[in-house]
Amino acid sequence: MSRAGKIKKRLVELDPIYNNRLLARFINRVMRDGKKSVAQRQVYKALEIIKSKNLDPLEVFQTALQNVSPRMEVKPRRVGGASYQVPTEVRGERKVSLSIRWIIEASHKRPNKEYHTFADKLSSELVDAYHNSGEAIRKRDFMHRSAEANKAFAHFRW
Repeated sequence: MSRAGKIKKRLVELDPIYNNRLLARFINRVMRDGKKSVAQRQVYKALEIIKSKNLDPLEVFQTALQNVSPRMEVKPRRVGGASYQVPTEVRGERKVSLSIRWIIEASHKRPNKEYHTFADKLSSELVDAYHNSGEAIRKRDFMHRSAEANKAFAHFRW
């Protein structure tokens, strides 16, 4: 236990265009070297690309995040001399953080031949996640399979 007590969670400010806190968190995560305006431009360009495909960009974004967010994960737990992968439920805040991270990582991994800008990659990954496909969804499925495979160690929960 820490002496300082409970640390209050800071609320991220709303993003300027869609007034959405989740989108603001996403933009902050895309940001590199403190260049927020660059990150905003990239994310908003990706949302524009989604809009040009006759889809509601905010709905696609939120549904994609919900689809990617994992329900179960495995955490290592040492018992005696052995380390077991114990399946645990993923809490709300961590669910969102993981899904944001996975979508951005999957976007970065997309090949440069097909997509020329990060906005193109991001929009494609968001649309794929919206339709329950793509690299980020595969990552979630892998995590779920891992938790399912280690269900025998569920009694080691703490």
